[in-house]
Amino acid sequence: MEKKATGTVIKAFGNLLHVLFEGDIKQGEVSFVKLGSRLFASEVIEIASNVAKIQVFEDTSGIKVNAEVEFSSHLLEAELGPGLLTSIYDGLQNPLEKIAEKAGFFLSRGLYLNALDRDKKWDFVSKIKVGTKVKRGDFLGEVKESHFNHQIMVPFANRGELEITWVAKNGSYTIEETIVKAKDANGKELNISMLQRWPIKMPLIEGKRQSPSKMMTTGMRILDTPFPVLKGGTFCTPGPFGAGKTVLQHHLAKHTDVDIVIVAACGERAGEVVEVLREFPRLIDSKTNEPLINRTVIICNTSSMPVAAREASVYMAVTIAEYYRQMGLDILVLADSTSRWAQAMREMSGRLEEIPGEEAFPAYLASRIAAFYERAGAIEIKNKKLGSLTIGGAVSPAGGNFEEPVTQSTLNVVGAFWGLSRERSDARKYPAIDPIISWTKYLDKASHELKDYSDNWRGKVKKAQKIFVQGNEILKRMEVVGEEGISIEDMILFLKSQIYDMCFLQQNSFDVVDAYCPINRTAKMFDLLQTIFDKEFKFDTLDDARNFFLDIQNDLKNLNYLTYESSEYKQLLTRIKEKLNI
Repeated sequence: MEKKATGTVIKAFGNLLHVLFEGDIKQGEVSFVKLGSRLFASEVIEIASNVAKIQVFEDTSGIKVNAEVEFSSHLLEAELGPGLLTSIYDGLQNPLEKIAEKAGFFLSRGLYLNALDRDKKWDFVSKIKVGTKVKRGDFLGEVKESHFNHQIMVPFANRGELEITWVAKNGSYTIEETIVKAKDANGKELNISMLQRWPIKMPLIEGKRQSPSKMMTTGMRILDTPFPVLKGGTFCTPGPFGAGKTVLQHHLAKHTDVDIVIVAACGERAGEVVEVLREFPRLIDSKTNEPLINRTVIICNTSSMPVAAREASVYMAVTIAEYYRQMGLDILVLADSTSRWAQAMREMSGRLEEIPGEEAFPAYLASRIAAFYERAGAIEIKNKKLGSLTIGGAVSPAGGNFEEPVTQSTLNVVGAFWGLSRERSDARKYPAIDPIISWTKYLDKASHELKDYSDNWRGKVKKAQKIFVQGNEILKRMEVVGEEGISIEDMILFLKSQIYDMCFLQQNSFDVVDAYCPINRTAKMFDLLQTIFDKEFKFDTLDDARNFFLDIQNDLKNLNYLTYESSEYKQLLTRIKEKLNI
């Protein structure tokens, strides 16, 4: 058996320790610092000759010079297998609920538990025969996890072709029991269980990459219409404090049409994470009629938890997402907030005494952010099934300054930008996404998919956006010269833009009907607005124009609160069309 490397602490800077070691180690390797009977997990982040710099994932109080260090010979890895769904982990994949049972209300240093339950038995159904040749990622069988068929796959750590020599009978097994035996090209026999591991900082992908083509509907009109995202795409939601970034991400977790949601709370306030933990078990998923938590994995590394594990939390989330994507499922990763993830990188870079970049962030900030978002994408697996991983990151720029490095580095790589604005949130316009500064690269492909609901979708979006911008310019003029200083034509254009803003772009998340707007209802509403945009109105005075459009605006708002199939909806829609003479 290979002897593991060992070392002793010779210097410390906060949670960064310098270790004099003997043996062979590698970058990213997990190591353990001894303090009495406890072991504190850490990661090798730099090696120079026989001195390693390791980052401890815990408070280092009590660790002294000459403290012993053991190196594990393993990189920081995620445990992958049945039982991930409904789980709540920290950034190192420690199950927080089980830790709470052992430690009480406060986290105990040096307490690490298995991410997946070793005692629970899963009903395994074989899908492979003896003699079959398989490669990494091929399906061997399946178990039922929530409402999904969780595919048991050939371990991704295996790089060669294997021949199946034995398959367990269909029945109940723990994740560590052998369910398949296989031999490699050298004749070596391998025992395969439901449990496998994968380094979290290495992309997990097996299959043919595809260009994203299917639209990811969110039930939010301002996103599905002018700024859509495709499954397998990327997006970011920058915004100042209090503009609604976290609430927006909660909406996406609840209503987006994906199979599984991974929520990564990296540095988020504990109170907002508690809201997720309380809501998701009691909210019912309309697609499955099961609690929302059944299709969710939550990675918690809040601002009150050790900062050193914050960097690991986003990688842990995306690795779990990649694993489920390999089953042909649609996955959404929500990282909140990538700014605090970047701050953790800045802190680590400072302790390594690296040359700082802009605002003291490390010079490699942009490449790290790009590498994270590049792990999104759609892939075609062997059975021609398409799996997708969509990544959305909340960005918290200080003072709402979108020119700061994290926001700019993110904007360079994402496919959609949903910019939240202080001005709109102060005006109680929710969601507070600013239609003027936001954009998407996916509109053309989304328009092609939406042609079944409405033709020339892209052209209609461009027309609506143009009217909104022109209306905003007229509003600025009115703030200077007053309403009397503009023409009736300009007032009509402004009132059209107000109807688009107040009745379409805004939604009431506290209303049972308006909180989620399906795409067919969105398309019908959008087509009605197009009719209003195209119609030429004649009024004698500004007051006549204002009163008429205010009446239409109130009716359209009420339309949003009525179910699509109800008689009240149909009657109100008829009344609106009569008023518009269409």
